[in-house]
Formats: sequence, C-alpha cells, structure tokens
Amino acid sequence: MESNNEFHTVRGYEILKKSKKNLTPSMEDYLEMIYRSCSAEGYARINQLAEQLNVKASSASKVVQKLAQMGYLAYEKYGIIQMTRKGKTLGSFLLKRHKTVEKFLTNLGVKDTVLADTEMIEHHISMDTLEKIEILNDFLNANPEIAEKLRQFDKNCNNDENDYKIT
Repeated sequence: MESNNEFHTVRGYEILKKSKKNLTPSMEDYLEMIYRSCSAEGYARINQLAEQLNVKASSASKVVQKLAQMGYLAYEKYGIIQMTRKGKTLGSFLLKRHKTVEKFLTNLGVKDTVLADTEMIEHHISMDTLEKIEILNDFLNANPEIAEKLRQFDKNCNNDENDYKIT
C-alpha cells in the first residue's frame, strides 16, 4: 500500500511512468496492431494500418518511422512493415495485455463499452495489477459456476440505484 508521501495525481503517475519507458500509448496501439497484422499475414502496410486505427496514412507513416528508428520495426518508405525480434516481443506482450483486460471487463459483464474501456485501461495498468487480473480471469475460466454466480449477482443488483450514474 502506498503511503501519503508516495501519492501522486493521475498526471503525476503518467509522468513517472513516461520516465520509465519511451513509448506513448498511441505508439503501443500501433505496435499492437502491426503485431496482429504481421501474425496473420507476415507483414503490414501503411494504408492497411491507417484504416485499422482510423488515422491518416501520413500519421501512420510518421509513427511507423519512429518505431523503426527505435528498433521495433523493419520498414523502408513505401515498403512493407515487418517486426524485429524486439518488436515481436513487445507486440506479443501488448496483445496479451489487451486481451487480458478485455476478458476481465467481459467477465464483469461490460458489453457496450468494452473496447473503449480496454483501450483506456491497458495503457495505465501496473504489471502487478495485470498479473492479478490474469489470475482472476483464469480462476473464473476454471470455475464456470462461480462466473455464473457473478453474472446472476450482477443481474439481481438494482441498477436503478447505481451510485455511479451522473444525473
């Protein structure tokens, strides 16, 4: 547990986290999507990537060039995008992290906002919390009767008195 002198604002935690790594959440999203494409097809292309991430090709090109400079990708302008060993290692982790958070939210019964919520959470979660979520996901998968009890409990809760609704 953190003591009072270790507490920071959200922005403070973001600054601390940024000082420990050099990839932005956006760059992580690009690397994850490139990893998905390369796993399926062996390579990715700028236009395909831009379409998948709903960005302009020029924006995708800039980020891909940066990731290549950082050693995550092999890319020459107007060519195909391939991942280096370093890129594959991180891309695999990023995809696993995404799937772990998404499965957790699905286990909680989140439906309409699961993708947006996953994107918001995955870039700001600690490794310790991620590992505990993965254990919980595995536990619920191995014990479907408990997962069903959770769904029934959720269904029986009075959603009209939800303290988190803003009126």
